[in-house]
Amino acid sequence: MIKRIICFILGVILCSNAIAFIIIYLNLLNMDYSFIDYIKYIFSSVECLTFIIGIPLIIISFKKSII
Repeated sequence: MIKRIICFILGVILCSNAIAFIIIYLNLLNMDYSFIDYIKYIFSSVECLTFIIGIPLIIISFKKSII
């Protein structure tokens, strides 16, 4: 039970951190970056890739058992 709670909290923290950076990096669009360049930058940034780690952690926390 405690593993599921820790897994959920860690997933939420990682996702919220990544979403905050994604929103902050929206300022790149004001500096004549195209939307494609923005997407490339997001997928190459380590801070934003933590979103991809956080989502499975949240999904795993909803499962009945953790392996």
